[in-house]
Amino acid sequence: MKFVDEAYIEVYAGDGGNGAASFRREKFIPRGGPDGGDGGRGGSILLEADRNINTLVDYRFLRIFRAQRGENGRGRDQYGRGGGDKILRVPVGTVASDAETGEALADLTHDGAQALVARGGRGGWGNLHYKSSTNRAPRQFQPGEKGETRRLHLELKVLADVGLFGMPNAGKSTLIRAVSAAQPKVADYPFTTLAPSLGVVRVDVNRSFVMADIPGLIEGAADGAGLGHRFLRHLQRTRLLLHVVDLAPFDPEIHPVEEAHAIVRELARYDEALHDKPRWLVLNKIDMFDEDARQEKIDAFIKAFDWRGPVFAVSALTGDGCQRLILEIARWLEEHMPEDSGKEKTMPDLLMPMPIDAPMLKETE
Repeated sequence: MKFVDEAYIEVYAGDGGNGAASFRREKFIPRGGPDGGDGGRGGSILLEADRNINTLVDYRFLRIFRAQRGENGRGRDQYGRGGGDKILRVPVGTVASDAETGEALADLTHDGAQALVARGGRGGWGNLHYKSSTNRAPRQFQPGEKGETRRLHLELKVLADVGLFGMPNAGKSTLIRAVSAAQPKVADYPFTTLAPSLGVVRVDVNRSFVMADIPGLIEGAADGAGLGHRFLRHLQRTRLLLHVVDLAPFDPEIHPVEEAHAIVRELARYDEALHDKPRWLVLNKIDMFDEDARQEKIDAFIKAFDWRGPVFAVSALTGDGCQRLILEIARWLEEHMPEDSGKEKTMPDLLMPMPIDAPMLKETE
């Protein structure tokens, strides 16, 4: 299935049903009075996160969704039936926003989470509500309220603990293949990886974490150059970033230090918070140097790059250094658990139900 992480859709919540203006007229009951029922509430549009879905591809083909309209009220105190809600299932990690205003509407980060994105219209009051001691035969009623309509921007941000980033052909895909069961395509040409890959890294019994391989970035990615700009968003949810650097590029004109600086600048330009995330340096392809020259090459890069954070030298091809890397990642993740982990997730106020009998301003004689 093709990986699609962005889509635009239109949603139309159902209109509320009209209230009824009716009077009870039966034989031998001279004072029946008003008995017009209320209209039913229109159906709403909701998004629901489903862990069995991993792409937004369905919303590239079907883009308009409508909820049911509420039934009109009837005589004999009969209220109209409410319209059925429309539930749209999306991958876990989907962010929904209003395409016109940019307003964030929902961030579905766990399986089963729901968010109301278009509220159905309230049903209109029937004339039963207008009966009083001074108004014995009211003819007032209310039309149903219009349901909300929106154009939504759906954006998928993969959920992973660790994100790999770097230039094309730095060895990110090979690394995730080496430490997990993920099988992304690898080849000796740029932009082999065309979509993010997720892999579960099992460290020990009941110890694991999720690693994401993000397609290679190039200078100018924050402005739309290359493919990486489409996937920078996927790094925003990660807790730890691994900057993978190719120590032995095939092209002698490529300078790893300059490329590494360029990638870090792109992170800052795209999102300052992303740039400030904990970041480790992973120097790959050390198998290309003999043991005598290996450490010298590593030290020279660290000095030229002016790096003072954690450094790991690995060979994703042979597995050299990978075990130490994943053990350190697991230890770090356990020591830096999110503050809200383990807490009961509560639904936002946006999802509180609307009272059916709330008054409406508009009246019709």
